[in-house]
Amino acid sequence: MSASPLFSVVTPVYNTPPAVLRETVDSVLVQGWAGWELLLVDDRSPSAETAAALEEIEALDPRIRVLRRETNGGISAASNDGLAAARGEFVVLLDHDDLLVPGALAKAARAVLDDETIDYLYTDEDKIDEDGYTFDVFQKPDWSPERFRWQMYTCHMSVFRTELGREVGGFDSAFDGAQDHDLILKVTERARTIHHIPEVLYHWRTVPGSTATGADAKPYAWDAGVRAVSAHLERTGQRATAERGTLPGTYAVRRELDPALRVSVIIPTRGTAGDAFGKPRVFVVEAVRAVLDHTAHENLEFVVVYDETTPPAVLDELGDLAGDKLLLVPYAKPFNFSEKCNVGFARSTGDRIVLLNDDTEVISDGFIERLVAPLDDDGVGLTGALLYFEDGTVQHGGHRYGVAGYGHSYFGEHSESTGHFNELSIYREVTGVTAACSAITRELYAEIGGMWEGLPGNYNDVDYCYKVRQTGRRILFLHDVRLFHFESKTRVPTVHAWEMEFVERRWGRPTDDVYSGR
Repeated sequence: MSASPLFSVVTPVYNTPPAVLRETVDSVLVQGWAGWELLLVDDRSPSAETAAALEEIEALDPRIRVLRRETNGGISAASNDGLAAARGEFVVLLDHDDLLVPGALAKAARAVLDDETIDYLYTDEDKIDEDGYTFDVFQKPDWSPERFRWQMYTCHMSVFRTELGREVGGFDSAFDGAQDHDLILKVTERARTIHHIPEVLYHWRTVPGSTATGADAKPYAWDAGVRAVSAHLERTGQRATAERGTLPGTYAVRRELDPALRVSVIIPTRGTAGDAFGKPRVFVVEAVRAVLDHTAHENLEFVVVYDETTPPAVLDELGDLAGDKLLLVPYAKPFNFSEKCNVGFARSTGDRIVLLNDDTEVISDGFIERLVAPLDDDGVGLTGALLYFEDGTVQHGGHRYGVAGYGHSYFGEHSESTGHFNELSIYREVTGVTAACSAITRELYAEIGGMWEGLPGNYNDVDYCYKVRQTGRRILFLHDVRLFHFESKTRVPTVHAWEMEFVERRWGRPTDDVYSGR
């Protein structure tokens, strides 16, 4: 790489109002980094005003080139002309009415100079209205490949190595409306390093009918995105299909769970009874019942690790309910959630291991299938769920570790909350998940030594997640795997300062969470 990388800013133009186009160009002209060229690709605009504006703009700076297409080919064709003409080592995508923030190219240059393996980088962004007011800041996570399948979250500013963009075939008009998502999926499949600059370096203009106002403004773009994700899944050999997500502009990746895989659900319990929703229940019995009611997967076993104080009638009821799917494992020591999980693991026979609290109730169909299937991806080490309190507010939307300590994302938010830029409505990478409901492969559980028994009550799942991430594997939050968590109804929790101190000594003080922009 040269000591002064050249950025080719590619901007397709079609009937752009001259004043708006000039603002876009000015945002490039004011960049402090001198190593840029601006390629304005006119896609046969019929507007005489746009044509005149392009002539004036071309004369402003020798680094500006106007490419005039002979026929109108659409956004992908125009973008490909820019990609083909690019002289820079990197291409920067800039829409014809959007703005680069001053210093954007300099910060991109610093990143690629610091790490010559960067093949794709992206930044945070916000929106700008017709009056020039900025709003709706999107603070993005670091690279999250699963989230990128469910949402084209990297969007603006996107910078990719020119040679790689050409190698993957450039923009494909079959995906117009989602052509950027399709291209960046292909680029990131091959990229050596993907880098996130956590600063707003791009203003995305909102005008009526644009995708900036809402992904539902262009339904054809949503469908094109589904096709792009489907093509990506096929290229990468995943047993999965793509469909529209629950919210406009989101997608759903549906994976198959091999029926031959045996799944062990490990549930520590002491058979506590209590009230939920105003009615009495034995919590572990209802936990098992809910799994059975919401699971079609047959190759299943429940490993219930029970205290010696557990009423025999509870064990009998579990036997009646689960039949030959039940394995009862006695535990005769003082409470230690971690050890009980490990004891259950030692007795289990499953290829996949689900840890489940006895004070939970599954409320989403396909529970085992959806929780476990993502583990077929070798890069995924652990999966977790969305948990609600009895009153319907969110208890757990993934762990979030930061300077304030260890906590649950979206704690206390309304059940209808979709999260920051819809992140409660998609699968996404997270720093950790609660052990109240999680899934892991048998091999990985053994590799990391399971749960650390020196943390009997609290923060054992934090330590567990750190160990998973230490292997280089990712942890996924699955929004459509949902449960009630009647937290603290089966024991009285006491949080000790030494527990947090131990985790911090072992793993260091937590810093800002790279997977949470909030």
